[in-house]
Amino acid sequence: MKHKIYTLLYLFLFVSLAACAVLDKVSKADKLFAREEYQSAIALYQKALKGKENNAELNYKLAESYRLSNRIQLAEPFYKAALDNGYKKDDVFLNYGLALQANGKYTEASTELSKYIQVGANKVAVERAKREVANLAELPQVLKAKNYYEITPLEQINSEAADFGVAMAEGEVIFASSRGGGAVFKGNGQGFTDLYAFKPSNPNDMLSAGSVRKYEALLNLSGIHDAVATFTPDGKTVIFARGNEGTKKGRENVDLFISRFRSGAWSEPRLIRLNKTDAWDSTPFLAPDGKTLYFASDRKGGQGGTDIYKATLDDAGNFSAPENLGAPINTPGNESFPAVGEDGTFYFASDGHPGLGKLDIYKVVDNKVVNMGGEINSTGDDFGIYPLSAESGLFSSEREGGKGSDDIYFFKKNQPKLVAFFLDVKVLEQLEGNAGTKPINNIRVTLQDAQGKRIEDELTNEAGVLSFSLDTASTYSIIAQRPGYFAARQAVTTQGKTPPQASLTKPLTDIRLSATLTLSKIVKNKPIVVENIYYDLDKADIRADAAQELDKLVQTLVDNPKITIELSSHTDVRGKDAYNLDLSDRRAKSAVAYIISKGIDPKRVTAKGYGETRLIVKNAKTEEEHQRNRRTEFKVTRITE
Repeated sequence: MKHKIYTLLYLFLFVSLAACAVLDKVSKADKLFAREEYQSAIALYQKALKGKENNAELNYKLAESYRLSNRIQLAEPFYKAALDNGYKKDDVFLNYGLALQANGKYTEASTELSKYIQVGANKVAVERAKREVANLAELPQVLKAKNYYEITPLEQINSEAADFGVAMAEGEVIFASSRGGGAVFKGNGQGFTDLYAFKPSNPNDMLSAGSVRKYEALLNLSGIHDAVATFTPDGKTVIFARGNEGTKKGRENVDLFISRFRSGAWSEPRLIRLNKTDAWDSTPFLAPDGKTLYFASDRKGGQGGTDIYKATLDDAGNFSAPENLGAPINTPGNESFPAVGEDGTFYFASDGHPGLGKLDIYKVVDNKVVNMGGEINSTGDDFGIYPLSAESGLFSSEREGGKGSDDIYFFKKNQPKLVAFFLDVKVLEQLEGNAGTKPINNIRVTLQDAQGKRIEDELTNEAGVLSFSLDTASTYSIIAQRPGYFAARQAVTTQGKTPPQASLTKPLTDIRLSATLTLSKIVKNKPIVVENIYYDLDKADIRADAAQELDKLVQTLVDNPKITIELSSHTDVRGKDAYNLDLSDRRAKSAVAYIISKGIDPKRVTAKGYGETRLIVKNAKTEEEHQRNRRTEFKVTRITE
């Protein structure tokens, strides 16, 4: 008995200690979370979740740790687990939706964001959710656009750390990186960023080999972030962002600094007066004029999270008061990493415009914001573009397939090779009997679009041939007409006929399609079989497959407006004569009713059932012979002059 009591006591003690251990981990993780030391908090929340995978609160806290350390794509399964286990706070729908969006699950993202719109208590967050849903609705157009950018990672620069924020100075690529193995930033577990320089062996080829060195010592401090440098055109003045040593208010301590190269050395960096002490001021870019500074800030009075501002440097070295760029560039979301090309094109990153997820890169064209498309942008953060020309440049991205959390990429626009479509049409006359065909000259052929609208007419030459120019990915009809002959019609399409870009070898490739139209003389009272008109057993209803064939006859009547026809139905010899006559009559009338329902004047078409009175094969024995007797025909009974 005592043995059992001791066993129960030990078991109770073990469970109690285990529960205390879990509570201790959660308590420590909560304190780290409150200090914004998310990486350490993540490790403890993960340990606390072992054996408690259905704990909604722990899943939510782990998801939030990933989100607040800019890794929201990793938060998705934990937001879902929180929801599945009854998490009650409404913001989980918003953040789960954003996580789904960051993983390219756009339909599911829209669903969760829409849920938040219905239940969210935070008006500002609800408005954001509405914007995101609206942006997702525009996403198909963004994904559809093809810009023909070729993207190549800069393997000579990229590391397993974060590499981003490029600029050019004195033939070198200046960038920020968390490599180096020094102090760790507790927000994401990576190193603090410093400035580095890469010098390509061929200054005209960003993909050429070269060496990476740590940039000037005065511009790199330990235990603090130095990043995103920008230079004047002569390379003698640099402005960069510095701050966020890892404390809870570290983000507010990010400011812009300036340094000048004098007497062979960089000066001690000093704060620029346009900084706001209670704001995040970062991602500077000096325009090609060397005097206009663009930067991002979350200072009060903006339109949302971070906005892009502009200030001008005067001759005395002082900056004007910053000016918010306003709409259409800034949104209630986050805009940052501005850039200006030599041609004046303005670029920036944003999560407030329609995009693929997180930050996307945009440019301004005719005062309209244009997403740079699914080749440059991804579901992750894409930002920090540095234009080298109107069609090439560098940018940073955390897309899949990179070496580290952020990598640097080179992009170049490959102008698409063009294709010109032509249609060569030959018009033939069907000769009587088995005499074959012959080309006809001076026949008018009409080209129509998919809606039947006339585009142009051409006449055949002596060889009975003519040509039309066609658009890509388009559908047409061509119609040849001659008095006393049935009009000939054929559908033509260039849909799916454009070769892949990789297979094109010339700037412009001609692709010639061909079509033949055969004109047959109209002979009054000559029966013409309408193929593939079938009916169900003992029925006269028009089946779907029969309707398709009757539609062709309708088109014949439309293309030949001066003819009047008789439509007749015939049976084989099986069955009683009277029954077959009645069945064929009902079928003919049913077919005529269908034709009239398509807009054909009832005076132009009559129905007649002949039963088994007009056999093609008398004394039919085989099923094939019976099938030839079971037919639908039409004949022209009148031609209006």
